[in-house]
Amino acid sequence: MLTHNQIAPDFSALNQAGKLVQLADFKDHKNLVLYFYPKDDTPGCTIEANQFTALLAEFTALDTLVLGVSKDSCASHQAFVDKFNLKVELLADTDGKLCESYGVWQEKEKNGEKKMGIVRSTFLINKAGIILDALYAVTAEGHAQEMLDKIKALA
Repeated sequence: MLTHNQIAPDFSALNQAGKLVQLADFKDHKNLVLYFYPKDDTPGCTIEANQFTALLAEFTALDTLVLGVSKDSCASHQAFVDKFNLKVELLADTDGKLCESYGVWQEKEKNGEKKMGIVRSTFLINKAGIILDALYAVTAEGHAQEMLDKIKALA
């Protein structure tokens, strides 16, 4: 698992529009809220994406970009964006390398059955590419506001 003050693992992934997005694109330019979620268009993931979208102007005003990540395809992400008019970019980690590098691909148990999956997690990365906060197993409801408050505290 990643922790405070570590260098953020580099990444390169396609967003919902099929555009390549890399961590290096933001270095020295923007802070980054990188949030991982289990699956497009599911209840908790929809709440989280809608709340980040609702607060996006405030994040932008604080020089911060919000990126969501799941193992869903670009097409699935685009359908999710279109259905809920989301404004956050969603990255398709179809091979799971990004999830593994951030330690969010973990064994989960539901109804007594164990299987691997994405643990809802968020990383606050500064302009220098350093992790300022690494939060694992977060709750979707209110999480976007929690992250905004953390960004405001940095300003």
